Amino acid sequence: MGELDLSLIGKTFGPFEHEYTFKDLIIFALGCGAGTDGITDLDYVFEQDERGFKILPIYGAMLAEAYEVSKAMDYGFNWDGALHWGFDIKYHKPMTKTSGKLKTICVLKDIYDRGPGKGCVGLNEATTYDAETGEKLFTNESMDIELYDGGFGGPKLQVAAVEIPERDPDFEIEEQIPLNQALIYRLSGDFFKLHADWEYAKQCGFEKPMLHGLSASGFACRHIIRTLFPGQPERITRFKVRMSATLYPGSTIKTQIWKMGENVIHFRVVNTETGEKHLNFGLVEWK
Repeated sequence: MGELDLSLIGKTFGPFEHEYTFKDLIIFALGCGAGTDGITDLDYVFEQDERGFKILPIYGAMLAEAYEVSKAMDYGFNWDGALHWGFDIKYHKPMTKTSGKLKTICVLKDIYDRGPGKGCVGLNEATTYDAETGEKLFTNESMDIELYDGGFGGPKLQVAAVEIPERDPDFEIEEQIPLNQALIYRLSGDFFKLHADWEYAKQCGFEKPMLHGLSASGFACRHIIRTLFPGQPERITRFKVRMSATLYPGSTIKTQIWKMGENVIHFRVVNTETGEKHLNFGLVEWK
């Protein structure tokens, strides 16, 4: 473990500008599994769809994990052990423009110590605006775990876990992750070689390149929207989730959904063969 630069805590980074067109939105949705059968969730990947082209809301969460953002907030951790751990994004205004420019400002809120051999967790808050109108679109609290950088004596992370009921889920949606899914998702800007380089993945202790946590979250997001408010992704107001286990392309997953009240559900994503929970403690709210 190297020495962490704790002086970066509380500092603001950015603004980071992100210019996009409908092609970027389509590539992102493809990276989250839309349209793998040529028809399901076609409205995310076909700009001429008669129902109207839709933007997958998880696109907003991707901005806090962009490569240039991560590099700017590098506080001295070992990149070999860097993984996305979870996020909680709140949507202030739907993102509906199919092209434009976004501006994201990030604050490194804290670095939590999980103890020797358990790593640390960096918490950042990213606020994204429409750079052309100044409207605030979403605020994302994002957590990254650095597996090899624990034991520096920092504060402990207190996590308010979302309750997952013990009863059977109200809905289950099953889907297989294509073998090339991580290679597609990385085109949206996350080029960390852990998702593509087989030898590097093995050196880091993994069986093979893993799927990005945001890609897996995109699968869940599509499942939830299609089940509860189909064709209306702009209704979502919050998406919160924890990445709890490695997910490899080729796996078959199911999103389990529990209705918890008016326009709120809890969810998790499990492996259909092993029962392993890849995404857990999930919450979605909509209007």
